[in-house]
Amino acid sequence: MDFGFNADQEMLRATARKFLENECPSEFVRARMAEDAGFTPEFWTKLAEQGWLGLVYPEAYGGAGLGFVDLTVLMEEMGRAVMPGPFFSTLLGGLAILEAGSDAQKKEWLTKIAGGEARVTLAWTEPNARWDAAGVTTTAKASGGGFTLSGTKLFVPDAHVAQALVVVARTREGKNPEEGVSLFVVPTNARGVSVKLLPTMDQTRKLSEVKLSEV
Repeated sequence: MDFGFNADQEMLRATARKFLENECPSEFVRARMAEDAGFTPEFWTKLAEQGWLGLVYPEAYGGAGLGFVDLTVLMEEMGRAVMPGPFFSTLLGGLAILEAGSDAQKKEWLTKIAGGEARVTLAWTEPNARWDAAGVTTTAKASGGGFTLSGTKLFVPDAHVAQALVVVARTREGKNPEEGVSLFVVPTNARGVSVKLLPTMDQTRKLSEVKLSEV
């Protein structure tokens, strides 16, 4: 059994390495570390043109329809270049929508992500610093045919430059902590959403505090 990469994956690696050596030298990385945004719109557009923002999304949503091994090859090269910006955070948000979103949400957001028109991140952790379902205290209460969200999310990657958040919130309490934990796509410009950039040690990875006040 061959556990090596195939020819297409090695070609992807070579293409990514050449691109990142040209477009993401150390000077570019240091400049982005010194800025709040952590990336440039021009660089983000180039990632979209390479097809990398939609690499693992179905072609129906503008993606390339490739797999996670291909994604691993690409992200290895991104790590080699210490590429800054919201690629990984948008991947987290996009994959959550791909896995759990409605058809309408997939069509809207995955198409925008793949085209470089939107950045989406996953808002999971809270001030209690727990990673399990029991740590989700942000509430989602039924209201007017939808839900109203309230709570605080901490260490949300790149929320300050995202157009939407995939928020983990609790719709009900149950005997099992996982009961009632749901995902909601929340535009960052929605009324009641507040985002504050946090100081971090790794300035290639920007983190934020997100407060939801009856969103």
